Amino acid sequence: MKVTREVKTGILAICAIALLIFGYSFLKGKNLLENDRTFYALYKNVEGLIPSSPVTINGLVVGQVVSIDFADTSGKLVVTFNVDRDFTFSKNSEAKVYGGGLIGGKSLAIVPKYEKGLEAKDGDTLPGRIEAGLLELVNDKLTPLQAKLEAAITDADTLLTSVNGILNIDNKNNLNSIFKDLSVSVQNFKEASGAMNTLLSGNKDKLNNTMVNLDNMSSNLSKVSDSLAQLNVAKLGTELEGVLVNFDKISKDLAAGKGTAGKLLKDDQLYDNLEQTSKQLELLLQDLRLNPKRYVHISVFGKKNTPYEKPTDSIN
Repeated sequence: MKVTREVKTGILAICAIALLIFGYSFLKGKNLLENDRTFYALYKNVEGLIPSSPVTINGLVVGQVVSIDFADTSGKLVVTFNVDRDFTFSKNSEAKVYGGGLIGGKSLAIVPKYEKGLEAKDGDTLPGRIEAGLLELVNDKLTPLQAKLEAAITDADTLLTSVNGILNIDNKNNLNSIFKDLSVSVQNFKEASGAMNTLLSGNKDKLNNTMVNLDNMSSNLSKVSDSLAQLNVAKLGTELEGVLVNFDKISKDLAAGKGTAGKLLKDDQLYDNLEQTSKQLELLLQDLRLNPKRYVHISVFGKKNTPYEKPTDSIN
């Protein structure tokens, strides 16, 4: 059977169309030769997810994103993706958008759930979820840090402004004067320290003798302390207590008028008699001083006694 040119042309055209359809589907991420399952997921924001992004389950690539389109007029996005593995999971499994590093783009991961009787089928819509990527996490961390850094810079600027206000010409001159005085003080202290070292070096022997004397004094004090420690404190206390008891008894006897000393303190008549005796003795001594001739007679020729003359300064 002879194949005409028209038939050959038609066959070539059909093959070209089929190859075009296959290649277009392959470029969109759908292999017509494989039995893929197509799923959908809704998102408010796909965070940079693009068609042909890989779809993974537990890190294993099982498909790719086919298309991303608007779902409705509210701006929600529907992501169409296929799964070329016969791995079974429930329709409640999440379709999570994750990734977004400095170089790599976003990916879609299926977080599988295993619920018997709710197996996901071709055309089902899975619940979508967005996981913050590296850039989002860095941005979240840097945002408060940026605010703190700005506040710190503002405080530093305010501090520098205040310092510049303090360090005016007059204050700078005062600071220079303070540092000069401090330098002079340090120099004086250095000289005093040198003089002290010289003094200590010159009196080293005397200081050594002083320390030896102090050591001997400490030893003597230690011996005195040991001697005091050896005293019979209990016996000494008992004897002292007896002395106090006797003293208390004597004071009570004196207060009661017992004994000679007690009578002297308590007997008024005895006191008056002693006072009169003392008065008379005083008069006698005065008369003896003023009229010694009355008591001493020296007469060689038997002269008569001179009559008594009362002294002008006699005591009444």
